[in-house]
Amino acid sequence: MPSAGVPPKSRREEYADATRQALISAAGELFASQGYQQVGIEAIARSARVTRGAFYHHFADKAELFDALVGTLQEQAASKVKAAAGAAPKAKRVSAGIREFLEVCCEPAYRQLVIETAPAVLGTARCREIEEAHVYGLLIDALVGPAGHNEKARSHAYLAARMIGSMVCEAAQLLDNADDPVALKADALKLVESMVGTLTPDKSRTASARQ
Repeated sequence: MPSAGVPPKSRREEYADATRQALISAAGELFASQGYQQVGIEAIARSARVTRGAFYHHFADKAELFDALVGTLQEQAASKVKAAAGAAPKAKRVSAGIREFLEVCCEPAYRQLVIETAPAVLGTARCREIEEAHVYGLLIDALVGPAGHNEKARSHAYLAARMIGSMVCEAAQLLDNADDPVALKADALKLVESMVGTLTPDKSRTASARQ
């Protein structure tokens, strides 16, 4: 149902949204199974059961569609991380969120498309924009909380989030070819969680920053 005060979408708008989502979903399946470079616009449109004209109505090219796909995958990841953190005791929310993020990073499609392919297709700067709008944004907010909401604390939290996120993504790639992925995942989580305590400002530094 539409939110109060927001007019309902017209059938044309609903159809346009459905078409756009169909293209994103079709692209995700094809890119994951065949690789980004091997899939053309014609194949995506055919899989989504739309015309090439419909494709170009929504996206200028394949790269723009891939950008939307990565944004969708990151939004879904953020929802999972937020749910996991929200279900945990307050003192363990950051750790719970990181654990869930590692699980997401280990999903084959996410690892292949977001971690491995996106930087080459979209560029590092754009990937960071998308990350920070979703999962990394959650992590930054979680880490800045104990430090107080000042510029220095947020800068510290940003650095910590980038470092932790990089560790989690690297762990996911190592797990893909690990002889004992269960043991390696447990070790990776212990290491990352130990880093959380190290990278989060302690109370004494927080008090000094506020003075």
